[in-house]
Amino acid sequence: MRIAIVSDIHGNLTAFEAVLTDLRQTAPDLIFHGGDLAASGSSPRAVVDRICELGWPGVLGNTDEMLFSPEKLKLFAEQSPRFQPLFPVVEEMAAATRAELGEERLAWLRDLPPVQIREDLALVHAKPGDLWRAPVPEDTDEELESAYGPLGRPVAVYGHIHRPFVRRTLYRTVANSGSVSLSYDADPRAAYLVVDESGISIRRVAYDVAHELDLLRHCGLPHADWIARTIRSGTVQMP
Repeated sequence: MRIAIVSDIHGNLTAFEAVLTDLRQTAPDLIFHGGDLAASGSSPRAVVDRICELGWPGVLGNTDEMLFSPEKLKLFAEQSPRFQPLFPVVEEMAAATRAELGEERLAWLRDLPPVQIREDLALVHAKPGDLWRAPVPEDTDEELESAYGPLGRPVAVYGHIHRPFVRRTLYRTVANSGSVSLSYDADPRAAYLVVDESGISIRRVAYDVAHELDLLRHCGLPHADWIARTIRSGTVQMP
């Protein structure tokens, strides 16, 4: 069976449509989404509606959670001193996205599970029991094993960090799907993961960045210029 994992779309409909086109070529038997579907993009409502239409199973992401539970964002900020200067900006953006989505879509996000398991593969957004913190590629095999060993599957996949990688530890393969939008690895293309009998591969998909930036300029999202700089550079930017 070939499985694709598409994560961290972040309301970027242009990148998502390019990934959908590429998926027709990779032709997976099953597609999971890895959460963080709507926040920080030009088209949150369209992305959520498209995922619902496609019927992909998936998991809850931290920015999904902050939309229906704003207190979770505040709690994370209180526990993360480095994040506190960003909190008012992210909170303002989340409020705008929350209003655009409406109660029905927020309820759908609320019902997303924290984990998906399919035979030998387990998918979470960040790590089990924590939607907001996850290992990075520079972490050791022991740190990856500590985070994903509790899933009890030979393949563990997550998103959240926007930096795709595949690592074999002593006990399992840990892979990050990367992100459809807001790449942080200096490659502005969208990324997703394909898992099949031959192994795990990272797919990179070019899309019309200029078109997405134009949508951002006109969508009314607060601090859209910050998101635009991140999309354009493929690296973390400050507002």
